[in-house]
Amino acid sequence: MGSDSDRDMMATQPTVFAPGEDRLSLTELRALAPREDVWRSRSVGQSDALIMMVDDEMLNIEMTEAFLADAGYRQFVNTDQPERAVPMMRKEQPGVLLLDLSMPKVSGLDILAAMREDKVLRHVPVIVLTSSTDPQVKLKALALGAMDFLSKPVDPSELALRIRNTLAASAYREYLSQHDGLTGLPNKQRYRKDMAAVLDEALASAHPGALIHVGVDDLGRINDALGRGVGDQLLQRVAKRLASCVQTEHGGELSSEQHNPSLYRFDGDEFAIIVPYMEGVPSAAFINKLLEDSTVSFQRPGFPELFVTCSVGVSVFPNDGTEPDVLMRNAGLALRHAKLAGPHRYEFFSPQFKEMALSRLDLSAELRHAVSRDEIELLYEPRVELASGRVVAGGAVLRWKHASGRMIEGDELMDLAGSSEMDVVLSEWLFEMLMKHLKNWRTAGLQPVPIAVKVSLANIRPSDLVHLVSAALANGVDARQLSLELQQVSALDNLPAKEAAAIAGLRRKGVRIALGRFGCSATISHLRQLPCDEIMPDGSFLRDVERDPAVQAMLLGMGDLARRLKLSCVACGVETAQQLAFLKKNGWDQGQGRYFGEPATGLAFAAKWLTRGGRPVRVPIADDIS
Repeated sequence: MGSDSDRDMMATQPTVFAPGEDRLSLTELRALAPREDVWRSRSVGQSDALIMMVDDEMLNIEMTEAFLADAGYRQFVNTDQPERAVPMMRKEQPGVLLLDLSMPKVSGLDILAAMREDKVLRHVPVIVLTSSTDPQVKLKALALGAMDFLSKPVDPSELALRIRNTLAASAYREYLSQHDGLTGLPNKQRYRKDMAAVLDEALASAHPGALIHVGVDDLGRINDALGRGVGDQLLQRVAKRLASCVQTEHGGELSSEQHNPSLYRFDGDEFAIIVPYMEGVPSAAFINKLLEDSTVSFQRPGFPELFVTCSVGVSVFPNDGTEPDVLMRNAGLALRHAKLAGPHRYEFFSPQFKEMALSRLDLSAELRHAVSRDEIELLYEPRVELASGRVVAGGAVLRWKHASGRMIEGDELMDLAGSSEMDVVLSEWLFEMLMKHLKNWRTAGLQPVPIAVKVSLANIRPSDLVHLVSAALANGVDARQLSLELQQVSALDNLPAKEAAAIAGLRRKGVRIALGRFGCSATISHLRQLPCDEIMPDGSFLRDVERDPAVQAMLLGMGDLARRLKLSCVACGVETAQQLAFLKKNGWDQGQGRYFGEPATGLAFAAKWLTRGGRPVRVPIADDIS
């Protein structure tokens, strides 16, 4: 504050205030005093905001600060040397800047221009205080980023209002920049900032912590089927459940001395949790609780009840990284692997995930060019009636001859195509080649066998599949010669009834329908939803049947279920005589796999397995296989 003699100079020296208005009544001061707002900047109220003033007249600075102090503001910084303003702002980071324009050496316009070029200072709100009446000067100041403009002499009550409103708008803008609009949770930007602080504390204290990424399973299908509005409602419900789960851990075993577990929301279907301290049994209990609490149900008139689950990926610091970006990437990789393993699962990060992700990324990019480069081929493997050894069908197998010499085929190629959104393109190409091969076989006078085609419903709609099949039927393919092995049938859970009914329409035309990967991505509940002719247990069951009694029991149960429902049960991946013996002993209908023959090109398959006159070829299978 200035002395009394300084105040006497007001009559002769310029001032920011109009004469006689340098003080307000107590009532006016209370009305203009800063209020604690719900939108807080740096977790403080407006009264704690740092106000900076740049004016070449120190008396103006002192009087302004005195008035604002009476109005309730507590934090000030100033300079009457404008050339020092920009470095001072970089150091102090004010909440609002009061800036005079007409100053020697460096003008207010020069300061505004320098602030605009600075990626941090450009966001500092500026209220210009000037005696200039030139409208062009005002326009230039506003164009350079000034938020408000007051002409000297300034009415002090108006200045207080402008500062209050400017701080409130700035705080709200900062809130929006760091929070998700749908759920109100802190967003990815805030996540990065908080993660750095938590990680610094953990490294200094040498204690472990974790990042947990939570992803909603199959949200895209829900959005496509029921609309984005329904998907947003589900996200809000999941957010509330996760927030409640995280809140209960505040001050507990997952908290550090300085931080509690905190929840964030990324764009799309993903949330994140920073766990400041994570070790031992409490960690596993918390993850299981997250999986349980994040399961929500939703029912819309005319649609079945949906149960929406989440998957979880975890990276632990410092073991999985000591940099925020590295830990975030590793948690994301763990989440993706959890989702690949199936819904409602969790995975901890493994270094192998990174290697696999890089390899998969390269392959996904190359797969987009594989069709045009003739690197994809359609092969066929025989399907055998186990009781007689008769070849009753063929299974279509896509194989990619990668330039490196690696062969990628079957389910591995299907999964890769799904992750790169190439499965629709490959399905179209497969049907085109199948029609060509069937035509060649008939022209040669051979009797075709039904061909089973794998189709993933992860990215292809049933209505689009109907279009592909209808085109094949229109080009002379007999519906009885075509079987659809549907994979990722869980996608049907979230589709409108009319869309899901399209599959049943194909069956009525004579096309056989099979549930592929049964016991894995297809379950008993799908048998109630989707009329079908066959079930095809996932090949992983048969791989373990010789050493795992639990797997044997599961396969026996699947075979018995198929017989009771009058469905064919096709064993996939038969590779050994012991596997075949188990299947025959327990009355399985059909099998396919390398035990019966390697996948072959259309020409080689026809030469070996197709005949004229309808007489079936038989695979020699001994009646008693030890």
